[in-house]
Amino acid sequence: MTLDLRHLTFLLFILLFLPQVAFCQVDGYTGASEQITEKIDRKAVLKRNNPKVTAVDTLASLSVGNGRFATTVDVTGMQSFPEVYKNGVPLCAMSEWGWHSFPNTENLKPEESRQTVRFPFRDHDEVYAVEYKKGGRQQAATTYFRVNPHRLNLGTIGLSYVDKAGRPWTPADISDINQELKLQTGTIESQFKVGGEKVEVTTACMPDKSATIYNVKSTLLKSGQLLVTVRFSYPTGKHADDANDWTKPERHSSKIVMKSPHSAVIERIVDNTTYYLTLRWEGNATFEETGKHQFVLKSKEESLSFEAEYKTPSNFKSSINREDLGGSFAVVEKWWKKWWQSGGFVDFSACSDPRAKELERRVVLSQYLTQINCAGGMPPQETGLTYNSWFGRPHLEMTWWHAVHFALWGRSDVLGRIVKWYNDVASDEARKIAERQGFKGVRWMKMTDPWAGEAPSNTGSFLIWQQPHYIYMAEELYRANPTKQTLEQYAELVEQTAAWMADFVVKDSVSGTYQLRGATAMQETMTKANSYNHPFELAYWRYGLMVAQQWRERQGLKRCEEWDEIIGKLSPLPVENDIYVAGSAYKEPTKQVTAEQDEWNLGAAGLELKSRSDHPAVLGVCGLIPSGKNWIMYNPEVMRKTLQWVLQNWNWNTTWGWDYGMTAMAAARLGECQTAVDMLLTDKAKNRYLVSGHNFQTADRLRLYLPGNGALLTAVAMMCAGWEGCPNISNPGFPQDGKWNVRWEGLRKMQ
Repeated sequence: MTLDLRHLTFLLFILLFLPQVAFCQVDGYTGASEQITEKIDRKAVLKRNNPKVTAVDTLASLSVGNGRFATTVDVTGMQSFPEVYKNGVPLCAMSEWGWHSFPNTENLKPEESRQTVRFPFRDHDEVYAVEYKKGGRQQAATTYFRVNPHRLNLGTIGLSYVDKAGRPWTPADISDINQELKLQTGTIESQFKVGGEKVEVTTACMPDKSATIYNVKSTLLKSGQLLVTVRFSYPTGKHADDANDWTKPERHSSKIVMKSPHSAVIERIVDNTTYYLTLRWEGNATFEETGKHQFVLKSKEESLSFEAEYKTPSNFKSSINREDLGGSFAVVEKWWKKWWQSGGFVDFSACSDPRAKELERRVVLSQYLTQINCAGGMPPQETGLTYNSWFGRPHLEMTWWHAVHFALWGRSDVLGRIVKWYNDVASDEARKIAERQGFKGVRWMKMTDPWAGEAPSNTGSFLIWQQPHYIYMAEELYRANPTKQTLEQYAELVEQTAAWMADFVVKDSVSGTYQLRGATAMQETMTKANSYNHPFELAYWRYGLMVAQQWRERQGLKRCEEWDEIIGKLSPLPVENDIYVAGSAYKEPTKQVTAEQDEWNLGAAGLELKSRSDHPAVLGVCGLIPSGKNWIMYNPEVMRKTLQWVLQNWNWNTTWGWDYGMTAMAAARLGECQTAVDMLLTDKAKNRYLVSGHNFQTADRLRLYLPGNGALLTAVAMMCAGWEGCPNISNPGFPQDGKWNVRWEGLRKMQ
């Protein structure tokens, strides 16, 4: 056959443009979906979303980090005013490895904070770590093991200015503030004036170690009026704060153990915790101790570059290598430029909806914040490496929101690092917890620590919705890399996670259905004492067991008959007046006896199953879980009515940041795409995003909330790239009204 010019032109068009056609493709388990547009100018998108600060604002702190370590700074580009910022977004230097426990002077034992429960519907004892509040050793044990271990603020490194009259500065003395986080290079550039003189500070975090680098320029350095200060505090052990107790200098030690013309090492001993701060600087400068836990780095030149690296005893070396600090900034810039050019990316500039600009800002900054706070080797705390909440502890219920989005944004390696923690660190403790409670397999608790221990909690100890997370994350890793090696790496814990799930269900002797009892729901107002068969947990249980069966088949193993029976006979989602409700109520008061013969009333008095507070967990049934025909556990019309009821009746002031992403995902799967966008941008108190991009929640303790950022990224990825069984259209989760021409690349389709 002879090809004429028309044929050649047509073929050329196909070759050039067909690979860019946008649709919700069913691409199996390999590769990433692609959007039909010319290549995105990522640098331009980043530049227009750089956070900028022009005034002292305690909620406008900015951070640099690498996923395992982060430093947060004020308008000076350093931690110059920690007391001023402590009730905003605090100025901390935190790591994955920096933990501390107060001395256990009473020799308290973890088992003293545990309570034995015999639920009436199971025939064995279950032992949980709970909160005793009646005094004695049990209450002391509760307090101790909730507080310990807690994450350390490793140190406070700032600037200090003294005017010619000898008066130290305050934030009111600073003027002409111009601070910008350069996303493209991962650096913070700060400019301001004090005493009429200009000060310039560049701040960055090294990509491969717990080190912050600084470059300070000012004539005030040479005159001796501007100094670099290094301060250390004792930990507070409080639920949520900056971890700085400046009132106990006698409880810890800070000592210079090594010094040279261009370096110094400070040894820190805080009870049984030891770590080091290594300082290296360029140029003519001196370093000396000026008070207990206080040190000063004083330059004799108008420019000072230095690195502050925190180290554990295991990676501390007695000698210090002198390196070119100017080259360090180049290393950081190269790393971030490469990072931004990899993975998924979204550009909203072609959208005509006036809210698109703000949505783009939130998405871009959430990518940065989750990378520096959550991309390490363990599940992060809700406030990441910025400051402490829940004593700095990881919360495994939040791992879904912290980690799943990485896979959807083409960063499965990050998800893999977090799941590796479950394999290498957490699995042994999870087996012990399951065994202690009389169950098979492994049990993943909500509130834990770096080693997966169980922290006392009357709510957290009874939550179960975090249990299938491991299976979901393993499945995401298999979708990204469907190989025998992936199966071998995660199959054992997929099996053991499912084994606990199967052992936990209760078969009802009357209906013959399998039920979930003795647990507090994702919607925590639905407790173990007043309700059971919570809808999200039922659907997630079914999903987890179904995926675990798939993993058996992929390995050439037979399906587990017990799991199939549970899947087939799991209780249906509770319905009332044609909408799905928060759970089933216990009909009659029932007693269960603890080790102390305490009686718990399981009566349903006053329980409203259409509860309007806390997480609207019922929407997670279709928001988080696959909605293809083999997975769906709900009637779409009933769920659509449920969505409308929630939108109209929910007390949104009681929700949390990730509820907006979850609701958007549910709306998208139900074809309510306008609602999906509206939920991502709704003007509610806990859907506020600060200048830095942090999801603000409450002024008292959660001034930032990374699960909200993770939920936003998850929702936007699935609304762009689609999900299993989605319509074959561009951006299937966005309204098809011509206002949301979202351009994207490198995203993965959701389950």
